[in-house]
Amino acid sequence: MTMVPGRRSSTFTRLLRHGFTDPSAAERLLDLPDLSSVRSDPVLLEALGATADPDLALRGLVRLVEAEEAGERQILLDTLITAKPLRDRLLGVLGASEALGDHLARHPRDWQALVTYEAADLHPGIAEFERELAGAGDPDALRVGYRRCLLSIAARDVCGTTDVAEVAAELADLATATLRAAQRIASAAAPEDAAQCRLAVVAMGKCGGHELNYVSDVDVIFVAEPADGAEENKAMQAATRLAAHLMRICSDTTVEGTIWPVDANLRPEGRNGPLVRTLSSHLAYYQRWAKTWEFQALLKARPVAGDPALGAAYVDAVSPLVWQAADRENFVPDVQKMRRRVVDTIPADRVDRELKLGPGGLRDVEFAVQLLQLVHGRSDPSLRSGSTLEALAALARGGYVGRVDAVQLDDAYRFLRAMEHRIQLYRLRRTHLVPDEEPDLRRLGRSLGLRTDPIAELNQAWRRHASVVRRLHEKLFYRPLLDAVAQLAPGESRLSTTAATARLVALGYEDPAAALRHLEALSSGVSRKAAIQRTLLPVLLGWFADSADPDAGLLGFRKVSDALGKTPWYLRLLRDEGAAAENLARVLSAGRLAPDLLMRAPEAVSILGDPHGLAPRSREHLEQEVLAAVGRADDAETAVAVVRAVRRRELFRTTAADLIGSYGTEDSPAESDPGALVDRVGGAVTDLNAVTIAGALRAAVRAEWGDTLPTRFAVIGMGRFGGHELGYGSDADVLFVHEPREGVDEQEASRAANRVVSEMRRLLQLPTADPPLVIDPDLRPEGKNGPLVRTLKSYGAYYRRWSLGWESQALLRAEPMAGDLDLGAEFTALIDPLRYPEDGLTDNAVREIRRLKARMESERLPRGADPTLHTKLGRGGLSDVEWTVQLMQMRHGRSVPGLRTTRTRAALAAAREAGLIPADDAQTLDEAWVLATRVRNAVMLVRGRPGDTFPSVPRELTAVGRYLGYEEGHVGDMLEDYRRVTRRARGVVEERFYGG
Repeated sequence: MTMVPGRRSSTFTRLLRHGFTDPSAAERLLDLPDLSSVRSDPVLLEALGATADPDLALRGLVRLVEAEEAGERQILLDTLITAKPLRDRLLGVLGASEALGDHLARHPRDWQALVTYEAADLHPGIAEFERELAGAGDPDALRVGYRRCLLSIAARDVCGTTDVAEVAAELADLATATLRAAQRIASAAAPEDAAQCRLAVVAMGKCGGHELNYVSDVDVIFVAEPADGAEENKAMQAATRLAAHLMRICSDTTVEGTIWPVDANLRPEGRNGPLVRTLSSHLAYYQRWAKTWEFQALLKARPVAGDPALGAAYVDAVSPLVWQAADRENFVPDVQKMRRRVVDTIPADRVDRELKLGPGGLRDVEFAVQLLQLVHGRSDPSLRSGSTLEALAALARGGYVGRVDAVQLDDAYRFLRAMEHRIQLYRLRRTHLVPDEEPDLRRLGRSLGLRTDPIAELNQAWRRHASVVRRLHEKLFYRPLLDAVAQLAPGESRLSTTAATARLVALGYEDPAAALRHLEALSSGVSRKAAIQRTLLPVLLGWFADSADPDAGLLGFRKVSDALGKTPWYLRLLRDEGAAAENLARVLSAGRLAPDLLMRAPEAVSILGDPHGLAPRSREHLEQEVLAAVGRADDAETAVAVVRAVRRRELFRTTAADLIGSYGTEDSPAESDPGALVDRVGGAVTDLNAVTIAGALRAAVRAEWGDTLPTRFAVIGMGRFGGHELGYGSDADVLFVHEPREGVDEQEASRAANRVVSEMRRLLQLPTADPPLVIDPDLRPEGKNGPLVRTLKSYGAYYRRWSLGWESQALLRAEPMAGDLDLGAEFTALIDPLRYPEDGLTDNAVREIRRLKARMESERLPRGADPTLHTKLGRGGLSDVEWTVQLMQMRHGRSVPGLRTTRTRAALAAAREAGLIPADDAQTLDEAWVLATRVRNAVMLVRGRPGDTFPSVPRELTAVGRYLGYEEGHVGDMLEDYRRVTRRARGVVEERFYGG
């Protein structure tokens, strides 16, 4: 061919126009002598241009022609040009599948399998595939026959003769015929084994559901019985050998490739269980030991090969168990947990390309449909289909899902399955990853009919369909509950009350009748409020179901909605602020404390929508707000009412942040450092109580003395208050110190100080809707028998003359919290020599501290309490750790500045850095202290009242577990972990406190 330099040939231009990406290489291939008779035929170029990858199709055609015998080549080419059905099928396959092009190059005569175009050829079933494979007498012949059948399925697929569901069904039928042929070959190889047993092969998973992929493990279960007169043990051994041989025939790789792996791991006990069992052995396992996911898997069980009567008997026997699965405890959480576990196993760099397992992927649709089948299929046999699309259609017909939702989900699922098919067809490899190379994406897009801009159109369609799945897969479960009570869509089938009740019970609601009443109240009507809540509730119900107490979550939401539903900002907040609705659901369903705080002032829900709303506010900011409010109030009671309202609001902020940080949300994982959570809570509650006391002090002074009290006055925090380690239910341990102002009589000053203390305590405990703050001054000199308030001089005299060792130890936590800061600093200077002795502790003092601790352990633990689970006084609990740390502080605080802190964790870290305790021991004590503190916080959050032991009510115990990061059903692990951590801590205490 003569060309003008610098100009393209007309063939090159035509090739570009027909979609070739390497026209020069294609031009060279078309110039090969073997294609001389067809290269100029426009029909060929048009047909190649219509394929997913014209370059690949042409290369595959050249290889096929070259592989044909000389006399057959022209027949192939003539048929290709004259027979459009063959042309579309053959070139379509070659342009979509490099692997099938390889097969045709090895077995060139197989192209003739695509010539016929009769009605029976369009939709073959098991019988037709069995006839095709009947001549396969050995494994390699079976592989070749299988690929030839696969060639015809792929040809109908790429030409659009069959849709994605029909392709999946044909692949399952081909798998059935292949398993039967493999069993025939295995039996022929070991006739003695075959004579001793009846062996049935039951397909599971996608093969059982009649929705197989091009390349997929074929999940099976083997069931066998002895043949007449055979001994059971020998028969089962024979059946096991036959089953293993069948698996090797299909799974082994030879020069003819492999068919697919046969996976029997869905059998009882998985890979640890026997490969083959009798029917009675299967039933015994399922009735006693099986887990929820195993019944979910049995949903798709279908006998496919071997003894048909035995296979049918197996399915008949297990089916009733499948439809009772939804009655099992923790059924829905088990299924949801398994789904989350699947997502969690995907490597982070693959999540965005994972077509099957990622968010909005195929598995989301399949799990949602199976969940609904298992809940409602026990009372409605029409739902008992192994096929996802058939089951989805049946659910829509029965009103179990909305029709529009079902149509959208069906469309999305078909598109995603078509993508999966075409990705696997290219090289016949088992993968669910969307490719990231441009040529692969281009071929994939074109194979799905996207021709204008294949890559952009493919990404747009994929993301759109995945978004539909993400939006609908949980809504699918919850939306019909609203339709059942709100009667929204006239003429559409809806859930019956019985079905709605069953679904709510499966979701974990203990009072489904009340839940339905709440849903009706929230979603009925035509108001804007009802419309927005109908949109929100399907998602909220999912979050409630993921908690330990769905009933409380739904009831709480109704109460908040009743209080704020007519407030425009509230509805706008939940609708527009992505995190607000989820945060609210987590807070309402995690326990009693946070909802109780919220219900007293529902407007605090606005905190949940502010991106920075959960961050604790600084003490300076809060004190400024509180003191300003006190200054505006007309009297002390009004002033402290405002102060307590601020405290309630800030307590809600702290509890909400703690719960959301502990649970995590869809967009942010749970806090990985539990110590950080404990420190934040302790610091926030301490600051809040200090500010509240400061406000009450200012209010009490203003009411009687105006701006200035006759005596300088300071509040010293003690115990957990002074240590910045307060929990939600802690009292505020304090000391009161005063110093008469110049010229003021000492008795007058003392009376004023005592009146201030009494008034502060009264104001902070007035019965109101806000939680009281109990001020406990019992750690003062002489305890309850001593004066409430002392001067600095009085404190000094007492400590010099009468102070006991435990009082010096208690002063380790003393820190000024409110009032006169200079006076607080003077008090600190007064007590420092006591708590950090110049020469450390004498041996007698150490012995006395140890004796007192031992006596406290034996006398103060409540009767009947489990010492291994008591967070404060139990083995390895808070007291153990704190006394160990405090002993080091008193011994070495004078020489190690880092130990001069009121905070347990900070002092422990300083002791480790100073070499006073090995790092491992310090870590053990820290872990136990943090865990025990979190348990106490959890108990208060869940029960709404303080406690030092784990709750005995199962639902409350589960809620504590969820707060600590344990999934439902794992409270035993939580208790065992607590015992293990505290047991190790007690070992350190024995050595470092009692033995050091």
